[in-house]
Amino acid sequence: MKVLVTGANGYIGLRLVPALLDAGYEVLAMVRNKNRFPGEAFEEWGDQLVVIEGDFLKPHSLPELEQIEGVEVAYYLLHSMGAGVQFAEREKECAQHFVDWLEPVGVRQVVYLGGIAPDNARLSEHLESRGEVARVLGALPLTTLRASIIVGSGSASFEIIRDLVEKLPMMITPKWTRTRCQPIAIRNVVQYLLGVIDERVGEKVVGQVFDIGGEEVMTYQEMLLGYARVRGLRRCVVPVPFLSPKLSAYWLYFMTATSFPLARALVGSLHLETTCSEGKIREVVPQKLLSYSEAIELALSKVAQNRVPSVWYDSLASGKFDSRYIRSVQVPEHGVLEDAREVALRASREDVVGAVWRLGGKAGWPSMDWAWHLRGIMDKMAGGSGMRRGRRDRNDLRIGDALDFWRVVVADRESGRLILSAEMKLPGEAWLEYQITDESIRQRAVFRPKGLLGRLYWASTYPFHLVIFPRMLKVLAAGW
Repeated sequence: MKVLVTGANGYIGLRLVPALLDAGYEVLAMVRNKNRFPGEAFEEWGDQLVVIEGDFLKPHSLPELEQIEGVEVAYYLLHSMGAGVQFAEREKECAQHFVDWLEPVGVRQVVYLGGIAPDNARLSEHLESRGEVARVLGALPLTTLRASIIVGSGSASFEIIRDLVEKLPMMITPKWTRTRCQPIAIRNVVQYLLGVIDERVGEKVVGQVFDIGGEEVMTYQEMLLGYARVRGLRRCVVPVPFLSPKLSAYWLYFMTATSFPLARALVGSLHLETTCSEGKIREVVPQKLLSYSEAIELALSKVAQNRVPSVWYDSLASGKFDSRYIRSVQVPEHGVLEDAREVALRASREDVVGAVWRLGGKAGWPSMDWAWHLRGIMDKMAGGSGMRRGRRDRNDLRIGDALDFWRVVVADRESGRLILSAEMKLPGEAWLEYQITDESIRQRAVFRPKGLLGRLYWASTYPFHLVIFPRMLKVLAAGW
């Protein structure tokens, strides 16, 4: 069976696509820009996966119907929460263009993942928008899944919880932290998305709305404390009644790595209870639901298919990580600040790859090496490892290797891709990524700040980036 996945390079899409391929489905992965989809990670599936381009806000860009001929099921995973003003209008417009484009194909089922919205309540713009999208998609044979909080590494809700608990021993929180929700693990969400298109389920799920959630109903405060228990941290949460929605959004913005538009969209819904009003999905797609603690443990201990969570060294170094996904591991995209640069190669690609693979250790760094060592001294004074670890080999890098105060996350010499994760003492998380093609070398320094201190740290170091990184990239492009 041929399946279309829109938003294939999004958080849900990049987890759903390999699951569909593993289940034997032919997949059309639809994205706005093919260059942002890690297609090389799926080469083993060959023609079973086809990537197509199209932007539903630009109907003229949508593929001709011949390209989606034979599609029986389509997933609608497009969402622009936090995209700024008028996002609700854009979402409705996007859904209508999807319906107009797909209707002539005659698909037997469309699956939409939305959010749980309590009945007879004044909804936020965020939840009202999701409901409006579902109404527009209802012109097609629609199956709607509605989720509360999705727990998985890289998800906005998980990263906010992690930021708050890891950073603050005592949290003075808005009163909405006492609102109840029903968190569900990303693994269970993907299984539900797969299960509702199974031909054995038949037509009984078409036209139906299913609430999906885990076994536990919890308050947001209980979720914060539950994360702390898994991490072995002692935390105190003190809710206060005087934080308005706008102040709450600013609180999340300064205390976590989330953007302000996303914080504002989230806060608008957090006063509403998002618990499952029914449980019929459990009969249609039976599965073992992970507890909240189990979901947190998985998020912390495993490498997601397209995210680098907080604890991943054991899986990478031990070889337990499926090699098919190693090229799809990417630096996190949510709530990050970055310095990205690209220059043309001035030496052969092989020489440039070799130069990048020689970074650090006794060879040093090709731009202001003294500054790197000074940063190492500062890290050592703060209780970190500094630059003393060096590197295992002068010319070779392996996943899991220490490299001065970095750790190697991805070292794919064939594709010219290297990702380093910082292990120095920082008010946040940092990555350095290189991608070498036949024509150019691209360098990205990415930082995910923890609260205001993290943002101040980035601002204070950014002037040094303007000096160090351009020169380093040019030197590497010349083969060093």
